[in-house]
Amino acid sequence: MKIDISKASVDIKPLQAEVAAAQEKLDKGTGEGNDFIGWLHLPSEITESFLNEIEESAKVLRDNCEIVVVAGIGGSYLGARAVIEALSNSFDYLQTNRKAPVVLFAGQNLGEDYLADLIATLKGKKFGIINISKSGTTTETAVSFRLLKALLEKQEGKEGARKRIVAVTDKAKGALRTLSTQEGYKTFVIPDNVGGRFSVLTPVGLLPIAVAGFDIKKLVAGAVEMEKATASSVPFEQNPSAVYAAARNVLYRNGKSTEILINFCPKLHYFTEWWKQLYGESEGKDGKGIFPAGCDFTTDLHSMGQWIQEGQRIIFETGVTVAEPNEKVVIESDDDNLDGLNYLAGKRVDQVNKMAELGTLLAHTDGGVPNIKVEIPKLDEFNLGQLIYFFEKACGISGYVLGVNPFNQPGVEAYKKNMFALLEKPGYEEATKAIKARLGK
Repeated sequence: MKIDISKASVDIKPLQAEVAAAQEKLDKGTGEGNDFIGWLHLPSEITESFLNEIEESAKVLRDNCEIVVVAGIGGSYLGARAVIEALSNSFDYLQTNRKAPVVLFAGQNLGEDYLADLIATLKGKKFGIINISKSGTTTETAVSFRLLKALLEKQEGKEGARKRIVAVTDKAKGALRTLSTQEGYKTFVIPDNVGGRFSVLTPVGLLPIAVAGFDIKKLVAGAVEMEKATASSVPFEQNPSAVYAAARNVLYRNGKSTEILINFCPKLHYFTEWWKQLYGESEGKDGKGIFPAGCDFTTDLHSMGQWIQEGQRIIFETGVTVAEPNEKVVIESDDDNLDGLNYLAGKRVDQVNKMAELGTLLAHTDGGVPNIKVEIPKLDEFNLGQLIYFFEKACGISGYVLGVNPFNQPGVEAYKKNMFALLEKPGYEEATKAIKARLGK
C-alpha cells in the first residue's frame, strides 16, 4: 500500500510533533478512551488456532445453508459487508454454481418492507443466522433476529435452528449471551476493549467473511503487515497512518471541513460506508470533526461532479485506487463505429478507467480540491487487511490530534432515548410524558 499527498497542497512537517504525541498516547494507552484500544495490536495477537475455530464454524454454516443472514448494525455489519462486497462477484446473487452461501444482511434498519422481502425470500430455504450484538437489545438487530429466529425454528424445528444460529456477543452478560446459553448456540466473543467500528478483525467481521468463502488468514496477515508499518518506531514520513492523519488535520485547519472518500472501483462502495462510520463516529463530537462523505467514480461524477468541481471550497478528496484489476476486459473494434469508440479498440476497460481517474485528479486539483491518494496493488484479502488497519490506526492518531476521544460515541444515544420514550418502553415513563408534552399530544 502507498500513500501520496503531493496533490494535497499541504506541509505536514509542522504537525510532526503533534502527530508523534498523539501516536504515543495511542500506543502507550494514555489517551482518552484507552479502555477501547484492544484493536491496536489485535492483528499480531490473533492465533492460528482461533482462526481455525472461526473457519470450522463457518464451514458448518456453509455446509448446511443456502443463505446466511448476518444480523447487526453499524460496526457489527459494515466491516463484514465491506470486505464481502469488495471480494465477491458483483452479480453474486445470480450465480448458480455457488461454493458458498449467499450472505444477506438484516438488523441494520427498521424497514418493514425490507424485512417482509427478506422473510419472503427465506421461506422454504435452508438458511442460517449470525446474530451480532454485544447487548442483544439493540432495537434494529433485536427486532430482525426475533423475526428470523421464529421463521428458522418454524422451518427447521428448535434443534435444527440451534445448529444454524451463531451468536457473536459479550463474553458474560447481556440478553444475547443469556439466550445463547439457554438455547445452546455456538458463540464467539466481542472483546470488551474493541468498539464496533474497530471490530472487523474480530469474529464480528471474520466469521461472516469466512462464511462468504474468503481467506480470513490472508486478511489478518495484511493487517499484521500494516501494524508493523505504522508502529511508533517507523519514521514519520514513512508511516502511512501518521502521514494521512497529519495531512487531513492540516487540511481541516485550513478550512477543509469535508472529506470525500472516492474510488474508481465499484466493489469498494461498502468499504466507503465502513470508512464513513469509522471517522464520523470517532471524530464528530465536541463541535469538531471532518464530515466524512463518499463518492463512487465515475458514476458520481455524473451527479456530484459539478458540486465537487465548482461548489464551496470546503472539501478535500482521499482516493482509494486499485492498481491492477483481477479480471481483464478488452474493448473490441466495431465496423460501423457509430459510437466513435474505435480509438479505444484494443485497450482494456481499466486503461480507460485509469485515464478517467487521472483526468479527475487534474480537474479537481485545478478546481481547488486537495487530493490524497491511497493505492493498493490489487483487490484481495491481504490488501484489504492492510487498508483496514491503515485507516483504523490513522483514525486513532487523527482523533487525538483533533483533541477528541476517538473511541466513544455519546451522541448515538440521543435518538434511542427519544425512540424508546415514543414507543413507551418500560422504564421510560417520565421521558414519555415529557416528549408527548413537547409534541402537544
